[in-house]
Amino acid sequence: MKIHDLKPAPGSNRRKKRVGRGIAGKGGKTAGRGTKGQGARDTIPVGFEGGQLPLAMRIPKLKGFNNPFRVEYQGINIDTLEESGLTDITPESLHEHGLLHKGALVKILGRGELTRALQVEAHAFSASAEAAIVAAGGTVTKRPLPWGDRRPPAKGNQFANR
Repeated sequence: MKIHDLKPAPGSNRRKKRVGRGIAGKGGKTAGRGTKGQGARDTIPVGFEGGQLPLAMRIPKLKGFNNPFRVEYQGINIDTLEESGLTDITPESLHEHGLLHKGALVKILGRGELTRALQVEAHAFSASAEAAIVAAGGTVTKRPLPWGDRRPPAKGNQFANR
């Protein structure tokens, strides 16, 4: 068999139905569109939903979703704490040393080695950071979040005027 011998199975490819070519054949006169009415005319735009707000206008136009209740932590690694020279570590002391933004929530992360005992107070700890601090003889104190045990307050432009 050669490439010029290939052809589709009989009946699998059918010719396009040519409508509106006179009343002699099938599909003549009204060409399968019935008699009068909106469906017989060519004035309906694609996507028209009978006056209902079309799908293309109902869906959101911008990509993604910004969660207004997202909790943003500022991460500080163990190697940064080791280099700082501090023994009692709180968010305020980190801010004084320029390692943290004012009022930021602190999460201690586990990158690096710890060679001395530290008393660390933060809002969150990774499991590896907590294990490393305790293994070095230090203590871990978890601070409560400023909004309590509820979800955080909403932020973003959509909540600015409320």
